[in-house]
Amino acid sequence: MLGLFSKKTSSLLGIDISSTSVKLVQLSRVGDRHRVEAYAVEALPHSAVVEKRIAELEVVGQALSRVVLKADSLGKGAAVAMAGSAVISKLIQMPAGLSDEALENQLKVEAGQYIPYPLDEVAIDFEVQGCSAHHPDQVDVLLVACRKEHVEAREAVLALAGLTARVVDIEVAALERVLALQVAVPGRTSALVDIGASMTTLSVLHDGRVIYSREQLFGGRQLSEAIQRRYGLSADEAERAKHDGRLPDDYPDQVLQPFCQELVQQVARSLQFFAESPQARALDDLLLAGGSAGLPSLAEVLGRELGVAVRLADPFAGMAIGDKVDALALQREGPMLMIACGLALRGLD
Repeated sequence: MLGLFSKKTSSLLGIDISSTSVKLVQLSRVGDRHRVEAYAVEALPHSAVVEKRIAELEVVGQALSRVVLKADSLGKGAAVAMAGSAVISKLIQMPAGLSDEALENQLKVEAGQYIPYPLDEVAIDFEVQGCSAHHPDQVDVLLVACRKEHVEAREAVLALAGLTARVVDIEVAALERVLALQVAVPGRTSALVDIGASMTTLSVLHDGRVIYSREQLFGGRQLSEAIQRRYGLSADEAERAKHDGRLPDDYPDQVLQPFCQELVQQVARSLQFFAESPQARALDDLLLAGGSAGLPSLAEVLGRELGVAVRLADPFAGMAIGDKVDALALQREGPMLMIACGLALRGLD
């Protein structure tokens, strides 16, 4: 079983393994508030994770070990996430009144018709959603499956760093958990644009729940590659220069602006698909997350072109900050820590 819907567990380290970095967040609860106890980020070589698939286990495991040391975090249990593209989910109907054991056995029998892989190659989990609206004698069950090799790769990386995977979640669920604390206003519809290295994900939330999600193969790596080409830098040099801001005077007009315009077009295309979907509704605002979210003028350009209020996502808004945490650095890096924060929240549900 994946452990997506396991019962409440103890405090967890939220570990987000992306194409460019490993990120750790540890939270606690003090009274009725969450508190950030530790966090750290460690860059990865370009070949370590390819399209969110771990290609070099030892390299990623070593980076995670450094993250754990930098964060000076306590605890060994962790929550990790799978990208939505690696997960199959299906809402199905099952007879009401079955025990969890009977339901699990029945699902194992019927799962083959919903999952396009041999069942011995996949990890599955399920959650009863409630009574079926159309069949009173049945319940809606969310069936989720992922190839075991992807889960095992993340478990192996954590083991190399002395950690244990207590929960394997889905990235969109981790994002939903964070945003539910911030935008769960009745009737409110918010979009989150998560700009990763090679993938940009649009998630639309209504009443605090994700109602639409779409991934596009476009991200911050295109900007890094444009910097490489124009200034003759290596991949690592371009990545550092992008984050440090140490680039020639023509960078804003000749490189950054064209990238921002292309990103606007990609986001507009995703929003058009949403507008044509059955879930379509007007947006109240749009939040930016991911490593490229804080690029100069990006929020302003998006807001102007899309005609919607745009702001940087802050997963730690309203949270207390622990003594070991650099509050200014946390605020600066917050948009790239959304998934890690959502995973850490899983242990406090």
